[in-house]
Amino acid sequence: MNKTRRYAMFAMLYFAQGSIMSFFTALNALYLQSFGLDMSQIGVIGTIAMIPFILKIFLGMLSDKVNFFGLGHRKPYIIIGLIVQATCLILLPLIDPSVDFMAYALLAFVLMTGMALYDTCTDGLALDTTPVEEEGIIQSFMVGGRAVGMVVVSAVLGVLVYKTSWTFGFYFLAAATLLPLPLVFLSKESKRASDRIFEWSAFSCFKNSSVIGLAVLGALYSLIIYGANQIVNPSLSAHFGINYATAGFISTVLGIGTVLGSLAAGKLTEKIGQKRSVQIALVVSIFAIGLLAAIIAPWMAWVLVFTFGLAFGFYETVFMAISMHITDGRIAATMFSILMAVANIGTGIGLGLTGVLADVAGYDATFLILAVLNIAAWPLINLIFKPGKEC
Repeated sequence: MNKTRRYAMFAMLYFAQGSIMSFFTALNALYLQSFGLDMSQIGVIGTIAMIPFILKIFLGMLSDKVNFFGLGHRKPYIIIGLIVQATCLILLPLIDPSVDFMAYALLAFVLMTGMALYDTCTDGLALDTTPVEEEGIIQSFMVGGRAVGMVVVSAVLGVLVYKTSWTFGFYFLAAATLLPLPLVFLSKESKRASDRIFEWSAFSCFKNSSVIGLAVLGALYSLIIYGANQIVNPSLSAHFGINYATAGFISTVLGIGTVLGSLAAGKLTEKIGQKRSVQIALVVSIFAIGLLAAIIAPWMAWVLVFTFGLAFGFYETVFMAISMHITDGRIAATMFSILMAVANIGTGIGLGLTGVLADVAGYDATFLILAVLNIAAWPLINLIFKPGKEC
């Protein structure tokens, strides 16, 4: 597969992921509120839905170790994950979450397990095939692809639901999930090099202080960024009474910011290095999230949500690029999935925590708390980039 098609495949796979993440982290709250659920209950569902991304460690080990009926270590698992996700999306509108709360949560869990499977194997495939000098670029395509998914789907989904129903919205999400399949089927998975064959000894990397520091940073940034993202639309709905269509366009603006932030991160990281890039990401995140509490008029939302999107895309791309760089090729998907799983623990905690904080302290106070939490990440940066601490 040539470079252009390979980049397109990775971007489309992350587009499919972004389509669903845009719903679960932004519009799912409004969907569940329409059934009378409060933010604490919504936070619980968000946390349950993120559990597969914590358990993806085992999916990474499966992919690294088991060649699926001789068809490959990555490609067949990606196809299975996409089909599981699409199937669950078709079934989801059949459940009333106010009546069958746990049934909805369980189906969300299965849906996200499908996503976790193809996400893990997509990352593994990228790690297997990407040279060091392209790590920042490939992550900008992947994070950017996910953000484009959030942009397109948020806009279309918001209007579609507003004009028709949530059922058609879920069918649209299922169709978006299947878009990468042609490119995946056309791809060819080459035989793995000898230095990338699974070895248990490679797990010794996790004793390395730089790896530990990166894992903690991942959990902290995810808690903050995704926690803030979850309450953007509910906050605007509470303050200004926005409808589903407006919420969709707000998420689109956030997504555009994320795309531009990820592209900027890919280019900037190549020029100034990963350490300085993550320091910039941290400072930008503090101001971008704190300013969300300063929205006192509807017009301000468009500017400040866009700024938050820039911070979101920049921070996430830099973190992913550092994670790619630090990963041991012998356990590529496993190690990367462990780092992502720890980050997703932070996301799960963040979704639950911000739901409770929003109910107890209000949306503006929650944004300010999340902004201040960024400061705790600064000592971790020096630990990650301490000389002589590479795997």
